[in-house]
Amino acid sequence: MIYEFRTYTTAIGMAPELARLSGEIGRDIRKDDYGKLEGYWMTEIGPLNQVMHLWSYADLNTRQELRDALGRNDAWRTKYLPVAGPLIIRQDVRLMRAVKPVVAPTGTGHVFEYRVYRCKVGKTRPFAEKLRDAMPVREKYSQNVGIWLSEAGQPNEVSHLWAYDSLNHRAEVRAAVARDPEWQAFTKNGPELIEEMQTMILLPSAHSPMR
Repeated sequence: MIYEFRTYTTAIGMAPELARLSGEIGRDIRKDDYGKLEGYWMTEIGPLNQVMHLWSYADLNTRQELRDALGRNDAWRTKYLPVAGPLIIRQDVRLMRAVKPVVAPTGTGHVFEYRVYRCKVGKTRPFAEKLRDAMPVREKYSQNVGIWLSEAGQPNEVSHLWAYDSLNHRAEVRAAVARDPEWQAFTKNGPELIEEMQTMILLPSAHSPMR
């Protein structure tokens, strides 16, 4: 399975409109016939004026075949791209493989956090596996949605997605985790593996499968 996290940066204030068009026009055209939509979000904290959407494909060849087919879809070319395209000023793509199965949260009303760690050369998989193995400790406090290794986009990246009930819930969880001795034992080795850390708070759109 290959995962694709696409980030579209819009003009100021236009991310909600792009999300609306994606839900009201693009979703009806694409359905899950050209890759499965796992989630669709707008950034709330971190880089602003962005939408981020996560897709899954059987493999890289299938992804290319389906994207080529989507490019030939008349409705996509004539109904969606002409209205959505002008809103987008930048597109970024991460192609990733999961090192832990993706599990969507149940229910709705979640706040999501997407964290990206750029690791030192040669340390990416060891860190990803250490993080995966530490999940029984970490998930005592909140649900992990997925952990990935980047295949393309930027090299040496590990990224992971979390679901919280609210921003207050996130703050409470992170304070509790920081006091956990088992989690402290895991994090003490982080600096020797990681070069850079980034985080984004994401709010799901109305048509996101994960909400």
